[in-house]
Amino acid sequence: MSTALLRTAEELHARVRHGRRAVVLTMGALHEGHATLVRAAREIAGPDGEVVVTVFVNPLQFGAGEDLDRYPRTLDADLKIAEQAGADAVFAPSADEVYPGGQPQVRVTAGPMGTVLEGASRPGHFDGVLTVVAKLLHLTRPDVALFGQKDAQQLAVIRRMVRDLNFGIEIVGVPTVREPDGLAMSSRNRYLSADERRTALALSRALFAGRDRHAAQEALRARAREVPSTRARAEALSAIGESRAAADAHAVAKAVPNAAAAVRAAARQVLDDAVHHDPPLALDYLALVDPSDFTEIDDDFTGEAVLAVAARVGTTRLIDNLPLTFGSFGAAS
Repeated sequence: MSTALLRTAEELHARVRHGRRAVVLTMGALHEGHATLVRAAREIAGPDGEVVVTVFVNPLQFGAGEDLDRYPRTLDADLKIAEQAGADAVFAPSADEVYPGGQPQVRVTAGPMGTVLEGASRPGHFDGVLTVVAKLLHLTRPDVALFGQKDAQQLAVIRRMVRDLNFGIEIVGVPTVREPDGLAMSSRNRYLSADERRTALALSRALFAGRDRHAAQEALRARAREVPSTRARAEALSAIGESRAAADAHAVAKAVPNAAAAVRAAARQVLDDAVHHDPPLALDYLALVDPSDFTEIDDDFTGEAVLAVAARVGTTRLIDNLPLTFGSFGAAS
């Protein structure tokens, strides 16, 4: 197939549409993570639908001192990657096309969710993200839009905007794609030196440590729920030699700290160690949050959660996260 390069919304709107249009919004510098999004969009759109990839480096979401000027612009390579992944068109508008008359006076604000974690570290960032996403969704007029779960907070605020403002567009999150060594794929990884990359692996290793602690605790909780809670049942099990195992399971489950605190502690240990690497890791935040509002979960939380981390290695700021489910083994009987 041949992927069309479009520069104006007029060109995009002139295309004859058949079936669903799925859009992947990017700032370019495409890599395998973006290609995964495009392939997922192709599957959703189907053979009769259309996949559009946008490439636009949005100045509104870069704060003072951030890397707008050095952000990679690789449109020719982006076009090839989009084509190989199954895109029908790449929409690469100019700043004047997206913001005619200069930066917009009216913008979309992210509300409380946009002031924590990434929003606290990068004030105004999510207002810039939502404003350009709203603009690009209006310009591309999709039925469905796909975003990577690596930017979990961004995905959450976009979902909230689409719901609160009645966009009528389906938002799909696609799991994070990782390098063989575990580092989450990002356009900013190219800034890392070999030594910095080794330090940067602490982000994913911290998340994996938290995930492993979570899995162990959930298994203990499940085992404790399977153990008899009445004297009669315990006496019956003792006849086949399982009373000690039952008692051990109960004791261990009760002795382990609450699940959320244990997950945070396991991840924090890896990050604390990385502070002493050469070069060192400078932690911005480690958080275990409810993805509906990005507030920290409490000790009794059940349901979907996100373990998120942000840190700087050298001059490069990186983020990563993993989804976790608390209480996945069901309620105690």
